[in-house]
Amino acid sequence: MKKFLPFVLLSFWAVGAAAQEVEKDEDVYEHPRIVSGEAVDLNEFLWLNRPLIIFADTPADPRFIQQMEYITQRLDALAERDVIVLTDTNPKAESKLRKKLRPRGFMMVLIGKDGIKYLRKPFPWNVREITRVIDKLPMRQQEIRDGLGGS
Repeated sequence: MKKFLPFVLLSFWAVGAAAQEVEKDEDVYEHPRIVSGEAVDLNEFLWLNRPLIIFADTPADPRFIQQMEYITQRLDALAERDVIVLTDTNPKAESKLRKKLRPRGFMMVLIGKDGIKYLRKPFPWNVREITRVIDKLPMRQQEIRDGLGGS
């Protein structure tokens, strides 16, 4: 048991350090494809983009940090599929997204260009899994046939 204690403490330290890094560097996720969802209306993206909404109660949530790492590592694959990533880590703001989708803690939601919710997960997914879901959507299949998609 004593052998595992340093590993457990190191794990907690690593999560805490990552959370502090996110809080210190607010522009970590600055990218035109990643925007704050607190003041966003989903109708802005109808027929243009596929919103991928990432909710958490705090930017220090380890699941949020992991999800954002997945996304930033493969943002190009999401951009090819017209995905726009919306983040909301402030439950006190009571954004329109939170009122509509009612997340509890961490949650990821994928909405199609047609406004339909296609995926809702309470844990992080890597971009490969997300793009597989997108590539099976009828509208994406049409885009592939027509040689469209991607901005």
